Amino acid sequence: MKPSLVSRNKINALFLGLTCLTAVSAQAAQGGARQQSPLTLSVSRIGVGEADVGEADVGDSGLALQRDTWLFGAKTSYALNRQWSLSASISYDRLEYDWSGRGASLLDGNLAPWSNVDRYGVGLGVSFRPNNRWLFMLAPKLQYAYGEGTSSSNAQSYGVVASGMYRFNGGNMLGLGVAYLNDISEVRTLPYLAVNWQITDKLKLANPFSAGFSGPAGLELSYQWYESLDVGVGSSKRTQRFLVEDEDVTLEIDEWVGFVRAGWQATEPLKFDAYLGYFFSGEIELSSPKTQESLENQLALAFSAQYRF
Repeated sequence: MKPSLVSRNKINALFLGLTCLTAVSAQAAQGGARQQSPLTLSVSRIGVGEADVGEADVGDSGLALQRDTWLFGAKTSYALNRQWSLSASISYDRLEYDWSGRGASLLDGNLAPWSNVDRYGVGLGVSFRPNNRWLFMLAPKLQYAYGEGTSSSNAQSYGVVASGMYRFNGGNMLGLGVAYLNDISEVRTLPYLAVNWQITDKLKLANPFSAGFSGPAGLELSYQWYESLDVGVGSSKRTQRFLVEDEDVTLEIDEWVGFVRAGWQATEPLKFDAYLGYFFSGEIELSSPKTQESLENQLALAFSAQYRF
């Protein structure tokens, strides 16, 4: 069944409305405390090399997959007082899949290849700092992720991410977090290490991603090479789960990624990052009927720009 025009318009209206609300809230807050309530806009492009689907010695599907992704996001935060602060984020992602090869279907013939996925997300957050040592965060999340030919109304996921961090002398922070996610047809609980540790004046260990539907936060070791240039190396598990047929039939691409990164702080509000990544131990899984196929390791390139008002 093709996506309903009304459903798409509802999602688009929600996204645009949240964008306007976030921007207005940030501008209003900036009138009194600009540094406490920044609005950050970001755009990223990820290109993943072609990978064979399935293993030749156990029934090659005859298909190869090449992926490209556009990521758009906006986030803002506002400090209510010295103990409490609020945050909000919205995102839209366009996942594009280019199939080649002799096969007309995959996963033992249970699914025809698809060409694109739309993914919308919104999140809220509250932080509580009872004293100078502890920081607690709670962030509910909502997401819609669906492929062509499916209805957005059946593609809802929701969850909450919680974490607690302890601040040591010198400002270093270490803690634990957990994400509870009802991701369309599967409930997942993801523990992760929350860290922001300045090892030396130039060397730092921190989380490169936010924990959520795409996986845990990961770890990155970065080095401040020059005042405006830093480099890093890191790894994380990444998951893409979306609706491929109505009635909660989903497809999940689960894999690990290792990467090296170069970041350039062009101006005070504008930052660029370039990534060279390697996706490995990938697996594609259909929820019903339960079917799995491996995904060949592949290289990836990514670029991102972030502007903070």
